Amino acid sequence: MQVLSGKDVAMSVLEHVRKEAVIFGEKYGRMPSIAVILVGEDPASQTYVAAKKKSALELGYGHKDYHLSVHATQQELLELVRELNADDDVDGILVQMPLPPHMDENCVIDTIDPAKDVDGFHPVNAGKILLGRSSLVSCTPKGVLRIMDHYGIRTAGKDVVIIGRSSIVGKPMAALLMQKGRDATVTVCHSCTLGLKEHVRRADIIIAAVGHPHMITADMVKSEAVVIDVGITRVTDLTKKKGWRLVGDVDYDNVAPRTSAITPVPGGVGPMTIAMLMENTLQAAQERKREQKGENA
Repeated sequence: MQVLSGKDVAMSVLEHVRKEAVIFGEKYGRMPSIAVILVGEDPASQTYVAAKKKSALELGYGHKDYHLSVHATQQELLELVRELNADDDVDGILVQMPLPPHMDENCVIDTIDPAKDVDGFHPVNAGKILLGRSSLVSCTPKGVLRIMDHYGIRTAGKDVVIIGRSSIVGKPMAALLMQKGRDATVTVCHSCTLGLKEHVRRADIIIAAVGHPHMITADMVKSEAVVIDVGITRVTDLTKKKGWRLVGDVDYDNVAPRTSAITPVPGGVGPMTIAMLMENTLQAAQERKREQKGENA
């Protein structure tokens, strides 16, 4: 059984991004730049934003922080997004989700310039993924593929079962795996799937992305399957000094011995999401400059 360390892969990705960003900076006179907008005081969102800022600054990226009150209006948020769309020194825009209940997340995502949509959530980018065209790809699915590529896990001709149909992970993951070159046979399971265990047990590759602790148990996994655990949930654990620990959708201790390869939680897919965000920001910067100079013509 091989442990698929997303942490190790992320370090490799970020080192490559660092080198490419320096080349970009030397060519264009500035480093790639990302603007991050946080609305409200959600502790988890604050933690995520801080981690993204740390990574950007370590790479030498330009970074702009915007923290709006939980009472800010949607119009105020949209006006800020439009300002950043028009700012030529900003290559990537990220609005941290979730937003307060009075804001329409889809409307906000739709307002972001697709060329600066480094989260890969805009309908234009999502549509391009489905059509197999070049685009900014949603960070978590992109990170999953990078882990598999790094460890030489082939998907061609394999039965892949994805548990979870979110627009952030499940749907783009399925679209990417079906593309020519990946050539997987994909089944997407969800809360209304009948006979979930039977679907999962025939999978060569299982991708769990539902946020339900230890939902995937050993009796659901066939021998030598590859298991990618995207889920991450904080659960109470009084044996820990902090009183909690992070677990995935997969019952790791019991499932791991049955697999040929598996991602841990933490240290698996999680670190890849930020690494892919940094890579997407570099990609957005490069493509915008090429477009401006007519190099794509």
